[in-house]
Amino acid sequence: MGDKKKDKSRVTLWELYLTKEIGIEFKACLYFFAILFFYCVVRIIGGLFVADMLHMLEMILACYVIGYIQVYLLWNFDEADSLGGKELLGMVICTAVYSALSYAFGWFDRKPMATLIFAAYLMLTYICVYFIYKSKRYIDDKRLNEDLRIFQSEHKK
Repeated sequence: MGDKKKDKSRVTLWELYLTKEIGIEFKACLYFFAILFFYCVVRIIGGLFVADMLHMLEMILACYVIGYIQVYLLWNFDEADSLGGKELLGMVICTAVYSALSYAFGWFDRKPMATLIFAAYLMLTYICVYFIYKSKRYIDDKRLNEDLRIFQSEHKK
C-alpha cells in the first residue's frame, strides 16, 4: 500500500510534458499580445485603424513555433535562474527570427526602421519577462517556505 502512495506523489512524464505545454501556451499568448500591441501602435501611427487578420495569424503561429524552440532547444531562457550569455543569446536568436518573419510577412510594411525598433522592443520584452518570471519564483518560494513553517509548527504539537 505504501508503494501506491509513493507512486502518486512522484511527477509522471505526462505531468512534466503537460507542464511544458502549458508554459508554451502561456508564452505564445504573452508574446502574441506584446507583438500585437506593437503592431497596432505602428498601424495607428501610420493612420490605419484596422489590423490585418492574416498578419495576426502569422504572429500567433510564429509565437507557438518560437515558444517550442525556446522551451525545447534554447534552454527556456526567459525562465532561467540567472541572466547570462546563454540566455541573452537565446533572446537575440528569437528576436532575430521574429524580426525576420515580420519583415518577410510585411507586418510593418517592410520598413527597416520599424523592424529595428520592433527588434529593440522584443529584446526589452524578453528582459522584462525574465524579471517577471524571476519575481514570481521568488514570491512562490516565500509562500512555500511560509507554508512549510506553518506545517512544521502544526506537527510539532
